[in-house]
Amino acid sequence: MDNALSSGISRGKSDELVEAEGGGSSTGSTTLSRKSSRRMSPKNTHIRKARSAQLKVEVDEVSSGVALSRASSASLGLSFSFTGFTLPPDEISDTKPFSDDDIPEDIEPGTHKPKFQTEPTLPLYLKFKDVTYKVVIKGLTTSQEKDILKGITGSVNPGEVLALMGPSGSGKTSLLNLLGARTSQSINDGSITYNDLPYSKFLKSRIGFVTQDDVLFAHLTVKETLTYAARLKLPNTLTREQKEQRALDVIVELGLERCQDTMIGGSFVRGVSGGERKRVCIGNEILINPSLLFLDEPTSGLDSTTALRIVQMLHDIAEAGKTVVTTIHQPSSRLFHKFDKLILLGKGSLLYFGKASEAMDYFKLIGCSPLISMNPAEFLLDLANGNMNDISVPSELKDKVHMGNSEAETCNGKPSAAVVQEYLVEAYETRVAETEKKKLMVPIPLDKDLKSKVCSQKRQWGASWLEQFFILFSRGFKERRHDYFSWLRITQVLSTAIILGLLWWQSDSSNPKGLQDQAGLLFFIAVFWGFFPVFTAIFTFPQERAMLAKERASDMYRLSAYFLARTTSDLPLDLVLPVLFLLVVYFMAGLRLSPGPFFLSILTVFLCIVAAQGLGLAIGATLMDLKRATTLASVTVMTFMLAGGFFVKKVPIFISWIRYLSFNYHTYKLLLKVQYEHITPSINGIRIDSGFNEVAALIAMVFGYRLLAYLSLRRMKLQPGA
Repeated sequence: MDNALSSGISRGKSDELVEAEGGGSSTGSTTLSRKSSRRMSPKNTHIRKARSAQLKVEVDEVSSGVALSRASSASLGLSFSFTGFTLPPDEISDTKPFSDDDIPEDIEPGTHKPKFQTEPTLPLYLKFKDVTYKVVIKGLTTSQEKDILKGITGSVNPGEVLALMGPSGSGKTSLLNLLGARTSQSINDGSITYNDLPYSKFLKSRIGFVTQDDVLFAHLTVKETLTYAARLKLPNTLTREQKEQRALDVIVELGLERCQDTMIGGSFVRGVSGGERKRVCIGNEILINPSLLFLDEPTSGLDSTTALRIVQMLHDIAEAGKTVVTTIHQPSSRLFHKFDKLILLGKGSLLYFGKASEAMDYFKLIGCSPLISMNPAEFLLDLANGNMNDISVPSELKDKVHMGNSEAETCNGKPSAAVVQEYLVEAYETRVAETEKKKLMVPIPLDKDLKSKVCSQKRQWGASWLEQFFILFSRGFKERRHDYFSWLRITQVLSTAIILGLLWWQSDSSNPKGLQDQAGLLFFIAVFWGFFPVFTAIFTFPQERAMLAKERASDMYRLSAYFLARTTSDLPLDLVLPVLFLLVVYFMAGLRLSPGPFFLSILTVFLCIVAAQGLGLAIGATLMDLKRATTLASVTVMTFMLAGGFFVKKVPIFISWIRYLSFNYHTYKLLLKVQYEHITPSINGIRIDSGFNEVAALIAMVFGYRLLAYLSLRRMKLQPGA
């Protein structure tokens, strides 16, 4: 009777949670249940029996009128369903046993962290057949083609983790970039399909891609980073509060609560640890509940325990019905056994594709087996490198060595690396390749509606254009305020202002000599606030190129919204230091003491700064190379300064047109007008007029240079379809 009542209550809880979830994907749930039953250990079974007994006691309490446990479980299921992170029914009544391996490095001991699950999503079956990829290496006189990938074939299904292994230079990252459509070049031969269909723009919001280099803003906190990403990436059917709650849920699931208010950090800013950075990068991608997740060496630079936690997290993500593909360099034996499928590459050739658990049996079958106890990953990498030390040599290779082939034999009597690799490639082609290719011909178990979604060319934006602009404006302001108000920059501006104030201390413009001296000060102000912003703005787009490429590849925002937000978020910051500068210089030097001239001088300098920034943005966006951009900017600014009308009074006619392109010249004329229009009609041969032409020229530069920068970014193909 008690057992029947226990079973009924358990089924009741499951039914309530399924209704709270609002349905789910049959494919994802089938995969999850299959994997859970396959991986259940005897230890887990013992603990589950103990928990079943505990549930029986709870049922007795329910029958006597105490329903608190059931209410709390139901509320837990509802809260996770609302935010999109749903605990399956068997996870509430039958949670995973607690172990040290499941504790993230910043979770307090004794706290229970639920297994990572997400709501069902569009299942994606990835297939690739005979993928060939070449690059052209250009030399000084000639260019040649280099084979990167040579006929790679494989597949991975929802619920599986595919590991790409191989030594450095074997083509792992190139294959990953091709599968994730993260390269501007296409494959030379072969096919890559998603649900038996080619890549489309619809998939950009369904694919998550974690690069090997952690591309994050250094001055944003973990919480800010994930919150901004959630507001930009998540569909616009969710409210702002729901998106921010999703970001908080990801922080909890990834074990980042303790460091959520810590800055990410970088080369010059102390921040979170390497494992935490990697989890933030993964969190950025799993926010959108991707159908397909790519990761490029997510365990590089991490200790074995942290690496195991990250791979376990990827395993949990896959169990929720996602497709996971990751490159891995040299995993530990525990990591290796977490992978479902394995691709072993050697110099661009396919040496093995199949189940990771069957890899050792396959190589033993072809005559290669370890002679000593060895990590399977270490054994496979030795083979891929052609290193046969402590590995049995197949009889075919022994025959080549015994025949005295000098090219096949090395100094220690072992076959050479080239011969070993040739043998491994040939063995795979003759024994396995045709069978795997036939498997790819089998149609995937999806209906036509699910397949048709993949070929949709419509992009899915997570926010409107105006929302994207304000989110990016806020993010840019928070990120760069630390640089603008650093002590180094403030000291630079203040020290320059004080030196100028001391040199021109209370100068008198009533006599010709004092007038000449003040004109020199005004020219220096025009040059300083023209030179300074150019070299600050040059770094804008080259430094953010990786971030821009990454975010645009996943359709986080429109390029126009990013460009306008990026170029306007600096304007409030740009006004602070010039005002501070002029407050010191203006009164120390004894310039025209009147509210009108003072504010007009500030406005003129501000106009000069915005125009100079436009030039820096245009140069940086056009060249996208800091060395070349700095060289071009130096020549341009120097030319503008020399043509500004202060050093040379009579400029030759054939080169005099340059001064009209110089923001230094127009700023200098406006400052002269503001200070001396009531004293003299001309100074140093420069006629003081109404100033409308100078203002119009500076405004034209403000918009003209920025338009050039935007067109340069638009022309540059950051990613396919971007």
